[in-house]
Amino acid sequence: MLYFVSTPIGNLKDISYRAIETLNEVDVIACEDTRHSLKLLDHYGIKKQLISYHKFNEKERAEELISLLNDGKKVAVISDAGSPVISDPGNVLTSILRERGIDYTVIPGATAFVPALILSGLNASRFTFIGFLPDKQKDCEKLLQSYKSATETLIFYSAPHDVNRHLKWLYLAFGDRKVVAVKEITKLHETVYSMSLSSAEIIEPKGEFVILVEGATETNEKGFALTEKEHIDLYVSRGMTKKEAIKQVAKERGVSKNSLYKYTVED
Repeated sequence: MLYFVSTPIGNLKDISYRAIETLNEVDVIACEDTRHSLKLLDHYGIKKQLISYHKFNEKERAEELISLLNDGKKVAVISDAGSPVISDPGNVLTSILRERGIDYTVIPGATAFVPALILSGLNASRFTFIGFLPDKQKDCEKLLQSYKSATETLIFYSAPHDVNRHLKWLYLAFGDRKVVAVKEITKLHETVYSMSLSSAEIIEPKGEFVILVEGATETNEKGFALTEKEHIDLYVSRGMTKKEAIKQVAKERGVSKNSLYKYTVED
């Protein structure tokens, strides 16, 4: 049998008895990062054969894991934190297993976006989990376009070096809305930032972030997708000169400064 086992997202105590029992019983554990997983496994005295299983070797490793199953081995798949497959490696494997009619099961547990949603105070009755945004702004704009009119809370993951860039892209796509960024969930420095997208910024961001954006309402629907002029005027209102604002807007929108100089001409 193959088990997808959820592991803690921060606090090592956030793991189920069944997860520990399963990790003790299997023959092999496939880990996103074996060095990272050893901290958890050593904490609970679990000594097993470890195999690296990450996004760069998913297909190759999937065949190896299936071969182990065919040999009668028990296999567990874990990620660095939280539930495998959810914005982590594993989806390639689940697809192949289902296609071939090979049974597998899940040992449920921690997933970062659920506690973040509760901590945010935003509407939790309906939500859409989107996960990590694309690296390129144009790809991100295309993705977010389909969620502009969504009335449910929107949930994203973001690395510390990306979070402020992502907050800007979300503002460009959705206009001004309530946004909550949560970091270091279950850890000592767990922090919740409640802001407006128009002024959202994390000073010296550290740790992984969950970003939650208020859904579309009658009030904020008019704020969708700032025009180039509105974007420039925003920075001017914050004290930039028009030249500085145009330079910043061109950088954020991925366009040439020349295409924006028409806005330096006063009406």
